[in-house]
Amino acid sequence: MSIGSLAPPSVAMPEAAVHGADRSRLVGKLARNPAAILGAAVLLLVVGAAIFAPWVAPHDPTKQSLLRRFTPPLWAEGGKSAHILGTDQVGRDILSRIIHGARISLIVGLAAVVVSLVVGVTLGLLSGFLHGRVDTVIMTVVDVTLSFPQLLLALAFVAALGPSLTTIIVVLGLTGWERYTRVVRAEVLALREKDFVEAARAMGASTVRIVLRHLLPNTFSSIIVMSTLQVAQAILQEAALSFLGVGTGNAYPTWGQMIALGRDFVSVAWWLPTFPGLAILVTVLAINLVGDRLRDALDPRSG
Repeated sequence: MSIGSLAPPSVAMPEAAVHGADRSRLVGKLARNPAAILGAAVLLLVVGAAIFAPWVAPHDPTKQSLLRRFTPPLWAEGGKSAHILGTDQVGRDILSRIIHGARISLIVGLAAVVVSLVVGVTLGLLSGFLHGRVDTVIMTVVDVTLSFPQLLLALAFVAALGPSLTTIIVVLGLTGWERYTRVVRAEVLALREKDFVEAARAMGASTVRIVLRHLLPNTFSSIIVMSTLQVAQAILQEAALSFLGVGTGNAYPTWGQMIALGRDFVSVAWWLPTFPGLAILVTVLAINLVGDRLRDALDPRSG
């Protein structure tokens, strides 16, 4: 009897266990990265404040009082403990408006990404798998769309349709799908001739099953990273549109709108545009920190 025959038979690890190991390794990489931990902590704080805004905010964000207008922050001369970050030109509490404004920024960022995902990933899968005229038409539309400045295109659509929360979400979503299409198409082109795809074809799998079961899951890493970073971009674009007066309208307090309203009073009340601007800076920076570290953690070439 040979030595090889005495060796224990190899046992295939269940697919669920493999995926569990991958998730554990990913979490371990992120947990060892201080920047990722800091970004995640800030994001949790912002998301928590947005979800529980009615209970966390110390005041009604729309309540006005000319008697307390231009109240400075707590630590400045004349500051009051009731208004930690001060009040604006009509006496509204800055901190409460920032907390409620986080809701709009996160809703717009996440919803716009969902719209972009649905459109961009679908077209990318079709373009990469079907080839031919379908690929030519889709990529021509992508190239034409990318030739326009994204913010200018969004500004034109919002100005034509009128400012509203729904309009902002749809417009930002439909002006950000091109990146998903190009990335997903490139990955599908590389995957469609792989052995596992050919094996699925040989077993009689339908085109829809091949695309959804074998090709789409292999693009998830790129999609997750792109989605994370696009949330930050959508927040910046919403703030820019609100600053220009064509955002979600006056029904909701937004960070860009607060900066626009406070710019005329910056010489007498510096805190009006400063704190909303810092809220945008900190939130976008936290998202970028998490997105960049997530990209590194999902890179198979990294240790």
